[in-house]
Amino acid sequence: MKDLASSALNTATHLGATYADVRVIDERSRALSTKNGKIGTASDARSQGFNVRVIVDGAWGFASCANLERNSAESTAVHAVEIGKASARVKQSDVKLVPEKPVTAEWTTPYKIDPFTISIEQNLALLQKIDAELRSVKGVTLADTNMNFRREEQWFFSSEGADIHQTKFTTGAGYVAYVFAGSEIQKRSYPTSFGGQWQNKGYELIDELKLVENARRIAEEAVALHSADQCPEGVFDIILGSSQLGLQIHESVGHPIELDRVLGMEANFAGTSFLTLEKLRTLKYGSELVNVVADARQEHGPGLGTFAFDDEGIPAQNTPIISNGLFTGYLSSRETASLIGLQRSGGTLRAESWNRLPIIRMTNISILPGEKPLLLEQLIASTDNGVLFDTNRSWSIDDKRYNFQFGTELGWEIKNGKRTRMLKNPSYSGITTEFWNSMDAICSSDEWTLWGTPNCGKGQPQQVMGTGHGAAPARFRKVKVGSAYKGN
Repeated sequence: MKDLASSALNTATHLGATYADVRVIDERSRALSTKNGKIGTASDARSQGFNVRVIVDGAWGFASCANLERNSAESTAVHAVEIGKASARVKQSDVKLVPEKPVTAEWTTPYKIDPFTISIEQNLALLQKIDAELRSVKGVTLADTNMNFRREEQWFFSSEGADIHQTKFTTGAGYVAYVFAGSEIQKRSYPTSFGGQWQNKGYELIDELKLVENARRIAEEAVALHSADQCPEGVFDIILGSSQLGLQIHESVGHPIELDRVLGMEANFAGTSFLTLEKLRTLKYGSELVNVVADARQEHGPGLGTFAFDDEGIPAQNTPIISNGLFTGYLSSRETASLIGLQRSGGTLRAESWNRLPIIRMTNISILPGEKPLLLEQLIASTDNGVLFDTNRSWSIDDKRYNFQFGTELGWEIKNGKRTRMLKNPSYSGITTEFWNSMDAICSSDEWTLWGTPNCGKGQPQQVMGTGHGAAPARFRKVKVGSAYKGN
């Protein structure tokens, strides 16, 4: 790999590139699913390739190739330089990078069981067992299960001298029970919706999730939702479950802090951002209890945004985003950090694969748990009149990430500190800063989970990548509830 990269780097610099880097990637992935007892998906794939990224005449050039040969390395570097020179003819200003000391390093995701040592037959047998458990509950119309594994080995070299080798394992699994009755569809997901729980771990995550053990409960809840009362409309105190709060963070904190959106360099899929530069260290984003970090370090946990170095060789960092309610940080790269006067990149530049240009992506954007011991049931006990929202069903937010509306699969009415009745079609809406300023309680670390979101889309052409969101259940005062779904 080093010889291939050296050929590309030497060619690029010889042709006038003032900076160049090479990423070589060898990726293996497995995706499995079942639907009502039948195999839905069963794939085991491998992808290899490399890319060359250059700065020439003050502009970026990028090219990639699937052929790991020396002549391909040289021709790809030539192509990248040609694109850079063409881009320079329409540039508005020269690309400048904040300095970073190059490193030589090796890192692998901590794991116990390589997921690819477990056979596809064993994987499918487990999914079929879960599927059967879900369908054993009378009234379940469709059982849908999935299991996914990924192993990505990456080599990064730069003209500045970086030489980094990383291997990352990802495991994910989950399932959904659907119930169709009349004109209504209800569903319950586990461990959460849209693919379940994903983390940078080995196969051991599958055992930790207790998938079979929870299947019957989830199916019974899906059936029960059809006879549940419609979520009332009005203004209530609300409690968001851990996974729903994770998605709230993703949409109303994670996307607007991407500095390329703020600077107008990116608007695909999620728009731009209300967090313009003058708001940094001046905006009261939330209450004093709101502390959010962008933390890619291993110490934060096995999130999908955990790594040792990003895709331009910057070490993983912990960046305070909201500190006691004050907006304090963006997600940045070497280029965008330079544009706003930061001394160092935040280390958040990542790419979906070897044939994609790295762009700013969320790492693990997490809200820190409360310092005082507080469990979910204690939080419920201290709430007089409210609604508990559990497991996301839908979301909508404007292209500045300011006005939003979320729906969850399940709600619980809270009266005088107790759960009283199950509610179907619960939803809530608000304005980002007003919402976060209404947070008056958050559970402690015993209730905190680092959730994986494997399907975050950004860029054109689209790149789908994983992010992490740590959260504990939290309470928000006087929130508009129940307008998204009307009763039948």
